[in-house]
Amino acid sequence: MYIVKPEWLRIKHRDSEKKKEVEQILKKFSLNTVCQEANCPNINECFSKKTATFMILGNICTRNCTFCNVKKGEGTEIDVNEPENIAKAVNKLNLQYVVITSVTRDDLEDGGANHFVNVIGKIRALNKNIIIEVLIPDFKGKEDSILKVVQAKPEIINHNIETVSRLYRSVRPMASYKRSLDLIKKIKLLDNSIFTKSGIMLGLGEKEKEVIKVFKDLRNVDCDLLTIGQYLSPSKKHHPIVEFIHPDIFKKYKKIGLDLDFKYVASGPFVRSSYNAKELFINR
Repeated sequence: MYIVKPEWLRIKHRDSEKKKEVEQILKKFSLNTVCQEANCPNINECFSKKTATFMILGNICTRNCTFCNVKKGEGTEIDVNEPENIAKAVNKLNLQYVVITSVTRDDLEDGGANHFVNVIGKIRALNKNIIIEVLIPDFKGKEDSILKVVQAKPEIINHNIETVSRLYRSVRPMASYKRSLDLIKKIKLLDNSIFTKSGIMLGLGEKEKEVIKVFKDLRNVDCDLLTIGQYLSPSKKHHPIVEFIHPDIFKKYKKIGLDLDFKYVASGPFVRSSYNAKELFINR
């Protein structure tokens, strides 16, 4: 069934010249962004602000989540120059806040954790005052991999819960709701000074009580920051949009999250895990 996109999901035009500048820098250093690969609706806005979420470890994911537009298949060879090139791009873009994410690489022994560490190290060598947020996969729950990233001391470690437990079988068939919660819990146990963050998409068929349970589950593992956004299906081959959530409901969920003592909650139709990440961290 086709659902007409409501008025509040219309994307505003942004400065195309700044967008082109970001695209040229990314091309120059052969870098991927989740903005481009996941077909993010905020790409024009973020690129016009000269910000981007770097996606490391290639552009092919080894998992089969039905909501995501990133290509799926066998992992590609790791680019050993990628950490250095990201640092150069960060410098060129004059970023003070950097978000690093990756495709999931179940084919690698450590899930790519060491590559995250190398990227963080190169950025730190460039400017130790840059705030770094990493959005990591679950590393199959391997504590050694989680520990590597924690010891690299990014300011924020983000891992998205994505949806309610009941929908994991159809939305994230190779992931585990419990494993994702356990990962966030482990981060805090390993280093309580690191801020933890997670996000959920709405409109996949979840119920309100299930959403609130996710909030409570995240707080029970000491998750600090929460993002809540509208799911937008990339194509007819992906999981369908069941419902467009009204902005008033997003406001309601934000209040519920804050009442549960999240340090900060970003909630709205266009909110994504790294959308306005700097503001989310600074205003916590």
